[in-house]
Amino acid sequence: MEKSRVVTVSALQFACTDDVSTNVATAERLVRAAHQKGANIILIQELFEGYYFCQAQREDYFQRAKPRKEHPTILRMQNLAKELGVVIPVSFFEEANNAHYNSIVVIDADGTDLGLYRKSHIPDGPGYQEKFYFNPGDTGFKVFQTKFAKIGVGICWDQWFPEAARAMVLQGAEILFYPTAIGTEPQDEGLDSRDHWKRVMQGHAGANVVPLVASNRIGKEIIQTEHGKSEITFYGNSFIAGPTGELIADADDKEEAVLIAQFDLDKIKAKRNSWGVFRDRRPDLYKVLLTLDGSNLFV
Repeated sequence: MEKSRVVTVSALQFACTDDVSTNVATAERLVRAAHQKGANIILIQELFEGYYFCQAQREDYFQRAKPRKEHPTILRMQNLAKELGVVIPVSFFEEANNAHYNSIVVIDADGTDLGLYRKSHIPDGPGYQEKFYFNPGDTGFKVFQTKFAKIGVGICWDQWFPEAARAMVLQGAEILFYPTAIGTEPQDEGLDSRDHWKRVMQGHAGANVVPLVASNRIGKEIIQTEHGKSEITFYGNSFIAGPTGELIADADDKEEAVLIAQFDLDKIKAKRNSWGVFRDRRPDLYKVLLTLDGSNLFV
């Protein structure tokens, strides 16, 4: 009988400064801490190189973007991944000629760049004005065959869409990863989305019978905008869910964290196969999902 494939995953959570070198050093310190706890695949939060700059629409913030090739943070994480033998998805603000993307590269345990995913769903609202900076991603939903597992990676707003999670698991993703930047709503102090945010992703895990890892930042960030100051307090609550959507590990809204969970992928695969949610799918009935208004006019 073949040995089970057991993988240990980690979600990191920390407060960002607006200094790249400081944040990358913090990320490296926490990656090393996760490795010490036995982690094989380690998730860092979204756009961790600096403040979440999308609170403002500022031309000068485009200077934060860099091409994927020879990107200094990606190169540093490649070296770190190779040194420790771990997988690291790396979030960055990508410049591609005249296009700009909110992107992830997945670094394998030998330091290899396995490929690029560009955020598909781009939000636009008070405090989260990403459409000013990012083109809609053109990579489609992707999976990456790493040393330890085949993984799918979505980015923040992607995590609200069940279609994204299902598309990745249909392609063979055994674990889903979502780096995130989410907190208070500048236009509504009474709105707190943290429980909604967690339940939606727990649903993705349970509906697809796969573990899910979400990494969010903490701390208060104040940005000078074209209309004065904007402030978001990021609520952390990073977590790891199991294949029935159960919470395995979670962080609070204030403290730096290194979350760890271990999964037997072969046992989960057997459960996924036997549960029947993929066996009983009816793709022929889902053409309405290709429309925006649900009218079926063109189906």
